[in-house]
Amino acid sequence: MGENKTGEERLSTLLHNVNAVQAVASSVEGTIGPKGLDTMLVDENGNVIITNDGVTILEEMEVKHPAARMVINIARAQQDKVGDGTTTATLLAAALVSEGASQVSRGVPVAKVISGIRQGITKAVGILEKTAVRITSMDDEKLYHISLIAGREHEDIAHLIMEGAKLIGEAKMLENDFRFSDLVTAKEGADNEVIHGVLMNQRPLSKEMPEQIEDVKLLVLGDALAPEEVDDEALGTERGFQRYLDLKEGYTCNLQKLVALGINTVVVEKSCDSIAEEFCIDNGIMVLHRVSKADRQRVADHTGARTLKRTGLNKSVDELTRYIGRAKRVEFEETLGQVRIMHGAGKPTATMLIGASTEEVVGERERIAKDAASAMQACIRAGYLPGGGSIEIYLSHQIEQWRTSLKGMEGFGVEAVANALRKPLSQMVQNAGFNPLEKVEMVKAAQVESGTNSVGMDFDTGRCADMLQAGVVDPALVKIHALKTAGEVSQAILRIHTIIRMKSEEE
Repeated sequence: MGENKTGEERLSTLLHNVNAVQAVASSVEGTIGPKGLDTMLVDENGNVIITNDGVTILEEMEVKHPAARMVINIARAQQDKVGDGTTTATLLAAALVSEGASQVSRGVPVAKVISGIRQGITKAVGILEKTAVRITSMDDEKLYHISLIAGREHEDIAHLIMEGAKLIGEAKMLENDFRFSDLVTAKEGADNEVIHGVLMNQRPLSKEMPEQIEDVKLLVLGDALAPEEVDDEALGTERGFQRYLDLKEGYTCNLQKLVALGINTVVVEKSCDSIAEEFCIDNGIMVLHRVSKADRQRVADHTGARTLKRTGLNKSVDELTRYIGRAKRVEFEETLGQVRIMHGAGKPTATMLIGASTEEVVGERERIAKDAASAMQACIRAGYLPGGGSIEIYLSHQIEQWRTSLKGMEGFGVEAVANALRKPLSQMVQNAGFNPLEKVEMVKAAQVESGTNSVGMDFDTGRCADMLQAGVVDPALVKIHALKTAGEVSQAILRIHTIIRMKSEEE
């Protein structure tokens, strides 16, 4: 009797978790696909965000249930890793949890279901990796289609992302620590533009400093442009006060070195003291202060500068020459409050400036462009697959066939994977106003008949169409990571047999 009660409690906990996960998934499922709609998020102060970006919706919505929060973490992980596909990952995870729970309700041991899901996910990922088609040229039209689809069919954004990618080059896009989406920024009142250089939301330290400089010679300081500090206690001693005078004299000499080197632009991490400010104004030097580490690094990379500490200015003029960065032009845009450093002598870079007509759409335009940039980089790294939910239907059929060769109860977990893989297309069909059961079976039959994995549905007509021929493609890396992450989280949720509230620190 006790064992039966424990089993009922476990099933009750599982079903409770399923309901919480499904509630989270329902908040984003209406946004997926070409016919997906937007969601309006409103906070207690009346601030509004209108978006169909899955990770934005999930991160901003109020969620307290622990299992539901695990699903939200899927979106964060997907965003951090590949920058796109957050909604797909969320829907797959919810479908896997739901299908797994259905098998448990039938009497299949949870451990067997989890093992089967793990095997099914591994098999599916292997098929995706073998199926992916590699990009051989930065001029491949599939790259444009990738950015257009991820950019929600905003042609202006897709063209801009494509131009930026060509400027950056394939080698840079393949670097592990490089995020192409970081080069995207949006500004109210701006025009769409690819800037051959670095764009920063900065203003010159003083209005009396030049706003445009040609033939730029630049220093980057990872410090303040000010004398070295002497603490108050030391200043109270004769030796300490003499050191203060020596540092101040040396600092004045160091400022003169800027003129000797021909420096006309200084990028500073911290503040700039009044002496340096006045000196730079008198000598036509633009100072950009309190510049973030990321921006300083981009400036240094693009101009070929080497970052100095303020003590580094004690070096000789000849030694300091090696630290100078160069660019053709630096200019300050008063209306946008931005500084551009263009055509540097170091590594080529680009900034994709996305224009927006009003403040309300700036954030959404930037999110759309970042998704497009992330999708394009993922495609360059690992190739592409047929989109529109077609590849998931192909995977579902392959997993179903493989399941027939398996012995043991793990096959029920594999079956859960096959069923869950139909969810993305099913939801896109529903969002387009068609019958999901009818259309999913139609696509599956058409794929079997044609022997191809690229048959999907035209969401305008409701008829079958070849996704590759239609230019509907998705980055393989996005699909692979979404499936892996959804599999890991769904297994973790299915493994939970009870939820216990922890005592507070006061208790």
